[in-house]
Amino acid sequence: MSYIPNTDNDRREMLRKIGVNSIEDILETIPKELRLKKPLDIPSLSEMELLQEINEHAHQNNEDLICFAGGGVYDHFIPSAINTILSRPEFITAYTPYQPEVSQGTLQVIYEFQTHICRLTGMDVANASMYDGASAAAEAVKLAVKSTRRNKVLISETVSPMVREVINTYLSGTDIEQVILPMKNGLTDPDELSALDKTAACILIAQPNFFGCLEEIETIEEKIHAVGGLLIMSVDPIAQALLKTPGEYKADIVVGEGQPLGIPLSYGGPLLGFFAANAKFVRNLPGRIAGRTKDIEGQTGYTLILQTREQHIRREKATSNICTNQALCATMATVYMTLMGKAGLRKAALLSTEKAQQAAKKINEIDGFSLYFDHPFVREFAVKTPKPASQIIGSLLEQQILPGIDANRWYKGYEDCLIIALTEKRSVNDIEYLIKGLKELSL
Repeated sequence: MSYIPNTDNDRREMLRKIGVNSIEDILETIPKELRLKKPLDIPSLSEMELLQEINEHAHQNNEDLICFAGGGVYDHFIPSAINTILSRPEFITAYTPYQPEVSQGTLQVIYEFQTHICRLTGMDVANASMYDGASAAAEAVKLAVKSTRRNKVLISETVSPMVREVINTYLSGTDIEQVILPMKNGLTDPDELSALDKTAACILIAQPNFFGCLEEIETIEEKIHAVGGLLIMSVDPIAQALLKTPGEYKADIVVGEGQPLGIPLSYGGPLLGFFAANAKFVRNLPGRIAGRTKDIEGQTGYTLILQTREQHIRREKATSNICTNQALCATMATVYMTLMGKAGLRKAALLSTEKAQQAAKKINEIDGFSLYFDHPFVREFAVKTPKPASQIIGSLLEQQILPGIDANRWYKGYEDCLIIALTEKRSVNDIEYLIKGLKELSL
């Protein structure tokens, strides 16, 4: 059964076991003025009736929207095989594998996840995943501060504002100085890089950035390394299949959001953070690392090796207070990357790029619409609109189209900026439907 309610006798027995006479006795520590003084308004429903009501609420969700929104979370195709493999007994228990002898499936998949991330980013080592790309970026900044023993971090304004908000929360209450490098025409302003001096611990750059534009990483890399700071790159894992790897850019730390790797949108979560770095930082990585070894019989085995968390070593020595990882989501991403392979990931990225280029060209031809920036992009781009982007989104939602995201939510003065993302799922008909809706709004 889905649930088994406790009987009156069950409740009396539980109360007797803990030595109290009633539920009221347990609640004595809660001030009476804070307690609810009337019964909860909960209807008495059977299981069947309850499921029917929940389904009615669920059907109010707009699940049939044609999605052109991105901003870090994308509507990619997810092979059905992922859920089938995920339900196998060796993977189904996806929490922290404290006992390696009974967690070999989970440990192996974590090891494979780390391997895939290293190959995708061109870095030496990756950890066993994190909560999301934003917390991974915040942990990367903290690692840079600790490694360089400097307390100034530089973050480009073109990094996702949601990521920057999490970093700001992480660093609140510390003496770490944050410098936001302004953008110019959709890219990090090169004239503002004068803040890159010998007090800078790192610079965080997104590739592609929040507007979908490709940053000029080489110039930034040269300047930050010239002053002894670290280059942190926040990357899109699908776009990585087409772009130079962070390793080729000489990045020191790489982070990103792994949701595009086979994880459903799910109305905003759960997500998956990946974290990779050069080998010299291996003992300062947050979270944990899974390793491959041999058991006493010479058979291949997997175990957790480096666990620099406050649960495992003295609290003051811990590199992070990350207490778990998104192992279920990491398993989904690992299965996705394994099924897709190098060629499959590249094909998904190419299809997304081709469709984005086609859509951008057609939108640019609509009266009143134009590309906001003239920079290369992969699968996401900003459009200048003839009326506020929020109005366009509201109007097209009535036609079951989610046309993008409103940049003005985070960048004041960008009321006419609509950021549109495409994936391999968007068909020619989907794109034409979007173009038709935008044309009607331009009249």
